[in-house]
Amino acid sequence: MTTRILPALRGLMSNQQTLPRLKRIEPDGKEPVVSIPPGCADVPGALRKQLPAGAKRVTIDTLGTYEAGFSNAHGRVAGKIAVVTGAAQGFGFEIAADLARQGAWVALADINVDGVNAAAAKINADCGRETAIGVAVNVADADSLKAALEQVVAAFGGVDLFVANAGVLRAGSVKELSVKDLDFVTNVNYKGYFLSVQTVAPIMALQHQTVPEVWFDIVQINSKSGLTGSNKNGAYAGSKFGGIGLTQSFALELVEDGIKVNSICPGNFYDGPLWSDPQKGLFKQYLDSGKVPGAKTFADVKKFYEAKVPMRRGCTTPDVMKAIYYLTEQAYETGQALPVTGGQVMLS
Repeated sequence: MTTRILPALRGLMSNQQTLPRLKRIEPDGKEPVVSIPPGCADVPGALRKQLPAGAKRVTIDTLGTYEAGFSNAHGRVAGKIAVVTGAAQGFGFEIAADLARQGAWVALADINVDGVNAAAAKINADCGRETAIGVAVNVADADSLKAALEQVVAAFGGVDLFVANAGVLRAGSVKELSVKDLDFVTNVNYKGYFLSVQTVAPIMALQHQTVPEVWFDIVQINSKSGLTGSNKNGAYAGSKFGGIGLTQSFALELVEDGIKVNSICPGNFYDGPLWSDPQKGLFKQYLDSGKVPGAKTFADVKKFYEAKVPMRRGCTTPDVMKAIYYLTEQAYETGQALPVTGGQVMLS
């Protein structure tokens, strides 16, 4: 019931098209009490009939008492509620941290429970306020995603921005890659993105239904490998190509629900664990697989890939954040796959 009621309540408690965070509080007996019948087909309608105009505290008889709070933070996403998957480390953590610095409430979601809780605590310490929570999720599992989004909505009231960042990679030739590795990559990168959107879109749609002037954003962190093939890396590239197909399809369908859907296709992020992990990172995978001719060290692999980029460097989190803020702030953009590759991939 949480994800069916609180997003609609949040919209109805908005102020001049600004949606609040909903926080559960102890009742004082003065709040209006709203009852949503089991199986109610029109939750927003039921709330409209019972919620007094201007109410900022309300008791939902099945959920508890909630108060609408408006952020006094400043920044490009001030007062927004964001979810970032794959946020325990690397790109995901840095994206979540930047969103928090720019004023958002952020739910960091990851299969690494201890890691994501520690990451959220670090963000709160750095920001000097309780702005982030950690949520356990396996994006390849529909029930896990449902439980994670229930937790997010219970904590904040809804979702304004969903960053589908969770991704994995197993490099290898099509002649040798195991079915197990193929399934691992596809389940997270393709199926996980599909299930994430399937789970979060109804929450955003409820908010839009109650405040039609306000739009919401889903941003997939894709890859340059979603725009051009990758030698001896077909499972990953195929999953990312498929992700762009999902983005375009979702954008066409969800526009009626006030949801923009876009992908960002970064170049190589050498500083994160995807590349630099000494046991599982791409430097090791590419070195071991012989993908880079003549390479004998990680430095050889890095030099080989930097030489492919006109700007002669890898992608960084600030590069990606500029793209995220562009896509969320630009009201007239959906269904796009935006390269952030230093010129390595150029669209025609």
